[in-house]
Amino acid sequence: MAENTQNYSNHVRWHAPFHFVGTPILLILLLWSGYGLYKTPGLHSIMGLLLVLALIITFFLTRINALKAQDRVIRLEEQLRFQRLLPADLAAQAAGLPVNFIVALRFASDGELAELVKQAVDKKFAKPDDLKKAIKNWRPDYHRV
Repeated sequence: MAENTQNYSNHVRWHAPFHFVGTPILLILLLWSGYGLYKTPGLHSIMGLLLVLALIITFFLTRINALKAQDRVIRLEEQLRFQRLLPADLAAQAAGLPVNFIVALRFASDGELAELVKQAVDKKFAKPDDLKKAIKNWRPDYHRV
């Protein structure tokens, strides 16, 4: 795998077909349809705009639903990891963290997981991004969609 070493500064994944092709195309279509409705109001213009809005909704829901499904898998993987690496009481507390914190913990190495979970349970992190910044030994995830 010819991946660069992953860390906090480069872990965000930009999916080119979604971010740099589909999104701009839909934005252009939305603007064009809005302009068409402004210039020549009528049923065809309204239908064109509604069609573009339906495409935008479908486009983004497809992405969001895939990410939610992946978050569920990550939550399950991390709960198994908690059971394997943490004392039972801490594993139970970790499983009760909000999903976005559990998803952030997937980047923590096994050696620092217990301490980061304790801090997360004690609400030392305001948001998952703060937790990610606290990770010293990054465990990469190259498979995130």
